[in-house]
Amino acid sequence: MCVITSTDSIIVRYNAQGAILATIKGERMDITAHLAQTLKALRQQKNWSLTQAAQETGVSKAMLGQIERNESSPTVATLWKIATGFNVPFSVFITPPAPGARTVFDAQQTMLVEPLFPWDEQLRFDMLAVTLAPGAQSDSTPHENGVTEHVVVIEGELELQTDGVWRRLGPGEGLKFAGDRPHAYRNATPLPVRFHSLIHYPAP
Repeated sequence: MCVITSTDSIIVRYNAQGAILATIKGERMDITAHLAQTLKALRQQKNWSLTQAAQETGVSKAMLGQIERNESSPTVATLWKIATGFNVPFSVFITPPAPGARTVFDAQQTMLVEPLFPWDEQLRFDMLAVTLAPGAQSDSTPHENGVTEHVVVIEGELELQTDGVWRRLGPGEGLKFAGDRPHAYRNATPLPVRFHSLIHYPAP
């Protein structure tokens, strides 16, 4: 198992087999245990069987069961499907319960995601700092109905696809778009691009 350690942050990344791994403040932790506990708790709160959870998320009953038993680590795409099906923010699965802890997600060293302001129940938003490596692209499936995203580029040049159209944004430029439709982020430059993404979730 390849775990990257850090003394002041949580680093979440894939290993060679695609499993999501993490460390918390320098302590080794397989984040699949956190995912397993979170998924099981959410399912019990809704009183869903694994069969119903599979229907709601589009993730197979077998895969959900393996995640709950800490036998399998989901891909980011699968995790987004689960979050959408349960109508919860993505950060619920990657943010630890410890207050003040920083979370960084690194998908095969091409994308870093750090919650600047983790999920706020009252205001109903996440705010994330995202870094895309040169040549990286992240395709996102539609989130739950009514989700709105606001993206502002901090450094570099970002290409953002919404409604099948690619738009180029530079530092200080931003775009508001519907997150419940397919969208994608791309860095076609030789330098990293950094942007902030505010994801607003509708009231239940």
